[in-house]
Amino acid sequence: MAIRARARLVRMSPYKIRRVVNLIRGRKVNEALQLLDFINSRAAPIVKKVVRQAQANARENYEMDEENLYISAAYVDEGFTIPRIRPRAQGRAYRIRKRTSHITIEVEEQEE
Repeated sequence: MAIRARARLVRMSPYKIRRVVNLIRGRKVNEALQLLDFINSRAAPIVKKVVRQAQANARENYEMDEENLYISAAYVDEGFTIPRIRPRAQGRAYRIRKRTSHITIEVEEQEE
């Protein structure tokens, strides 16, 4: 049974978050948390928070052992894009896209 945690409408591009999420997919939860401490990215603390939420959900709601948890699925979907305008020369305007993301982490208990 997969236990899920989500962070919705994170104000960061999905491309940037996916680079971090791809590093932890398939790892044990404790190993992934240690790895996220040393990743030099603005996305790492956000992903770490979601992993901890999934770990807490498994522990509190389903009484699973934290030592046997691993990340079975981790993915980042694109949220809505906030359009902004940058004034340019001669009355023109360029569009700036402020992107958002939805992060989903699923953990399962590993069979011994």
